[in-house]
Amino acid sequence: MNKEELSKAILAKAAEYRNYTAENLSKLVKIKSLSGEEKNVQEEVMRQMHEAGFDEVKIDGLGNVLGRIGNGSKTLAIDGHIDTVDVGNLDNWDMDPFSGKIDDEFVYGRGTVDQKGGIASAITAGRILKDLGLQNDISMWVVASVMEEDCDGLCWKYIIEESGFKPDFAISTEPTNLNVYRGHRGRMEMHVSFRGLSSHGSAPERGKNAVYMAARAALEIEQLHERLHNDEFLGKGSVTISEIVSGSPSLCAVADFARFHLDRRLTWGETKESAVKEVQDAVNNPDAKVEVLHYDGHAFTGLDYGMEKYYPTWKMPEDHPAVQCGVETFTSLFGKAPLVDKWTFSTNGVVINGIHGIPIIGFGPGNEVLAHAPNEKTPISDLEAASAFYALYTNLI
Repeated sequence: MNKEELSKAILAKAAEYRNYTAENLSKLVKIKSLSGEEKNVQEEVMRQMHEAGFDEVKIDGLGNVLGRIGNGSKTLAIDGHIDTVDVGNLDNWDMDPFSGKIDDEFVYGRGTVDQKGGIASAITAGRILKDLGLQNDISMWVVASVMEEDCDGLCWKYIIEESGFKPDFAISTEPTNLNVYRGHRGRMEMHVSFRGLSSHGSAPERGKNAVYMAARAALEIEQLHERLHNDEFLGKGSVTISEIVSGSPSLCAVADFARFHLDRRLTWGETKESAVKEVQDAVNNPDAKVEVLHYDGHAFTGLDYGMEKYYPTWKMPEDHPAVQCGVETFTSLFGKAPLVDKWTFSTNGVVINGIHGIPIIGFGPGNEVLAHAPNEKTPISDLEAASAFYALYTNLI
């Protein structure tokens, strides 16, 4: 088949499997799957992959599920994390967050947008490829990854560095509102700690108050934010204090310890080293310690695994073949050019491309404004479109 014929055939199959995709997503939503608690939902993912006719389905030591279609020399990974955040205040929901309700337009519930909808669509893409046959020398892997909400990229650190699987190309199915995304800001987490000297509260001049040190430094951090670098595509870097804690021998004593937590968003050209130095220079206190934090996670498989909480910025050039293939795929299917844009939040791309340099784009069903929000829902039409996109992209890359 030529590209036009293949596009029409894939669209017809995606429409045929519209309800199948929605029902698969509903089944995934009904299984609560917080980070580190994904065992039951991964069993359902594997069942769906086997049902769709995947050539190989396996689970790794961290709990990631990988399913393969085809046996070509090139490899494409379509990634979606299967874990979700919790539901928050139930009073803010109009329905049971785990109902998996389906009506004529939407599938409802926690994870429909972030990010089980992408996984359901990718599984359907695999079924479409089995029906129509791969037109390219490629192996397509659908990856249902774990623990992303706790530590984005940790799953792919394990896949690449421990399992030894490094695909040639990747697609993140994080929600893009059916736009083609090519990057996002990075991030890192830091602590700034201050050591003072306690004294009785009736004579504070005898001590050295760590809270006052932290307060003065906090104002400098506020000023630092204003002068951070701006990138034309990704936007401005940012820094904010998200938590302050302190300690003292008693509430009748000068605080001898204080610490604040920094959420630092990194734009293009900013690095871990440059961000740490900026904070050190802003705080300018020999009694202060600036440190990048480390994540230590416990997987449902029983494995303990972690990484530094530095998640590099990544940006694919707009003329890169992986991005241009995304544009070509969208245009061939839907008869118009896509919006090529970026995410506001962070994704597994921080490791896939930010650390390991694997070409990656984003294309996913649903709107990112509903990620982590109550009344999460994804249009069934988005699921259908995404399954068609993944199938055709696999044949064109």
